[in-house]
Amino acid sequence: MNNPAFRDAALLILRVALGVVFIAHGWDKVFHVGAEETAQQWASMHIPQPTLSVWVVAVVEMLGGALLVLGFLTPAAAGVLALDMVAAFYFVHLGSGLFVAEGGSELVIVLFAACLVLIVFGAGRASLDKALSRFG
Repeated sequence: MNNPAFRDAALLILRVALGVVFIAHGWDKVFHVGAEETAQQWASMHIPQPTLSVWVVAVVEMLGGALLVLGFLTPAAAGVLALDMVAAFYFVHLGSGLFVAEGGSELVIVLFAACLVLIVFGAGRASLDKALSRFG
């Protein structure tokens, strides 16, 4: 279907779902599992500067997710979140297979691909990006 209304609805659904997932994962790292426990887990995986990394990733995921939900600075937020998923793939999931139940990469691959869609197509008309744009 090449209907702009359907395209915009699909982008809105994608943005909100993706944003909520990122917010939840950032929140989990700091407030559910806890930053200290997450940093200990990350240290055992040889993630550089684990305490700093936890806070940077959590803020990126929560702030980036919120920006996606709002449709504000969408391509930039999606780009940073895509890089977050590349790092997660490399440091955590590489060599663990595909399935998430086995520590695999399926979730980070899907999240990366969804971010890529938003980088390429933008937020759509139901967004702050569109509302604040000076152009059509």
